[in-house]
Amino acid sequence: MTEPLMPETFLPHVDKVFRVKDGRHALTLSRVDIRQMGEWERAALGRQSFTLIFEGPPGDVLREGLYTLEVEGGPASQLYIIPVQTFARDRQDYQVVFN
Repeated sequence: MTEPLMPETFLPHVDKVFRVKDGRHALTLSRVDIRQMGEWERAALGRQSFTLIFEGPPGDVLREGLYTLEVEGGPASQLYIIPVQTFARDRQDYQVVFN
């Protein structure tokens, strides 16, 4: 994928499963959090800041790092994934931040 990644790239894929290329992990995109920005901030940055939140199974945690994620019927993207503290026992949450 050569175009810049934007929230609109991922919004159609909320609740879909993303598979780690050449790996065993499958993560569900649970939401796209779009950061509220002032006009001056958006103009200075040149794009919208946002965060992707994924859910995966508990116990088998994907380590922090750069992975290619593939979604059925959608784009494959290289993303830096970070596991985050998850208080729910039935899942492990992950985030991908675009600043």
